[in-house]
Amino acid sequence: HIFDLLGRRVATVLDGIETAGDHTVQFDARGLASGIYLYRISAGSFVETRRMVVVR
Repeated sequence: HIFDLLGRRVATVLDGIETAGDHTVQFDARGLASGIYLYRISAGSFVETRRMVVVR
């Protein structure tokens, strides 16, 4: 999921179960305004939140 800095979910990139292994996901950010966003990746008990910057 993609969140704005107020914690609102603004997009869902992938929502489902994938097979084990390495995966690449591309996200089209054209619908987002310039700014800082957070994206969360989870797999089983692993959860990581990282920052991304959208610049127009």
